[in-house]
Amino acid sequence: MKDYRGKRIVIIGAARQGTALARYMLGQGALVTLNDRQSAEQLKSVMDSFAGQPVKWVLGDHPTSLLDHADLLFISGGVPINLPIVQAARERKIPVSNDSQVFMESVKAPVVGITGSAGKTTTTTLFGRMAEAEVQAPRKAWTGGNIGRPLVEYVAEIGADDLVVQELSSFQLELMTISPCVAAILNITPNHLDRHMDMADYIRAKSRIIAFQNAGDTAVLNHEDRESWNLRSQVRGKLISFGLEPIAGGHAQVFVKQDQVVASSGGTITPLLDTSLVLLRGTHNLRNVLAACALAYALDFKPTSIAAGVKGFTGVKHREQLVRVVNGVSWINDSIATAPERTLAALKAFKEPIVLLLGGRDKNLPWDELAAEIHRRVDHVVLFGEAADKIARAIGKPGATGRLASVKKATSLTDALEEARRVARSGDVVLLSPGCTSYDAFKDFEERGETFIDWVNAL
Repeated sequence: MKDYRGKRIVIIGAARQGTALARYMLGQGALVTLNDRQSAEQLKSVMDSFAGQPVKWVLGDHPTSLLDHADLLFISGGVPINLPIVQAARERKIPVSNDSQVFMESVKAPVVGITGSAGKTTTTTLFGRMAEAEVQAPRKAWTGGNIGRPLVEYVAEIGADDLVVQELSSFQLELMTISPCVAAILNITPNHLDRHMDMADYIRAKSRIIAFQNAGDTAVLNHEDRESWNLRSQVRGKLISFGLEPIAGGHAQVFVKQDQVVASSGGTITPLLDTSLVLLRGTHNLRNVLAACALAYALDFKPTSIAAGVKGFTGVKHREQLVRVVNGVSWINDSIATAPERTLAALKAFKEPIVLLLGGRDKNLPWDELAAEIHRRVDHVVLFGEAADKIARAIGKPGATGRLASVKKATSLTDALEEARRVARSGDVVLLSPGCTSYDAFKDFEERGETFIDWVNAL
């Protein structure tokens, strides 16, 4: 564990990750400056939570003068590494890090890390439930990271015999130089290309979750996803793969066989889970279950613990979440779908007629494949947000091919909801699966999802 006593540190970003790191550093005796582009009025509740604590606040901009007396610079996940202050720190040889790196440097317990372009929140939640069933008191399972609570704030409470489950994004991984002892890469498809230089840069960031493992560690890869499977040559320890079907090779793997999730290793087949327990819709979610089972197999979990994690689980909030059925119309909140590829997976999970709400801030990702699927599967599209015009061009005119009957533009999410209510009929699904980030109008996808939930519950 590093000694931060008396260190002058600057933390950029006063949201969840930044404030958690600030609390940890204050507890370590560091001199903390919190920097954010928002104003004091916008951050009043956050600042109030630090009342009486020796935090220096610099708001409204990211002046490089903050580095004049800084020993370390920490950036939150949403802060791009090409920000001028970050580049200036590197030029001055000031170390740049983040809360996940600090956590990995400090935690004594084994860590299971999960990343991927899609499905990591569902998989992390599923495996976290399995871990809670497996780990017996006084030991404890901890789940967090990119979802829920930033774990750095709790590192002092985590015992060496506990188990940590950590979701990691490409934003966090691009600065990390420590890998979890068990790490999964669920899939790698185009995402966050508004942040990363190109697809190769994005893949490099994702691959860092296994890049610093050693011979005693385990990597879990999706053998049905090209980019995940292409990383198998980088595995330094044990390899376990997963997929709906088995693949040739002498490594351990997890797949579906006769309505059972099974593990195969050295010619031995081990039943792990009856697929009848899986309540999640779609093959993409079945792959998430397989990934969680592969992680559980890597740690020799009992089948009863694996089943306990899956049984009764209907999904993560904001991920294909059924909010309410009103007059025969099912209102589904999939606000976490911030890339076209995620929306594409959601469409394939429904057989009912769909009214699709799309829009927000684009991430410079391709829309062609989703547009083609919309013509095949969707009856009505309602667009909102900054990317509405771009998405409309990608979709083209309705009625030319397939079932798409209309494409409408709304001025806001609530206006889009009104339009969806107007066109939806009994038996339809109204699906908020935006394919974009929420940052043009909301703090994050959760706030966007809560807006959807509140509106639907008020019907």
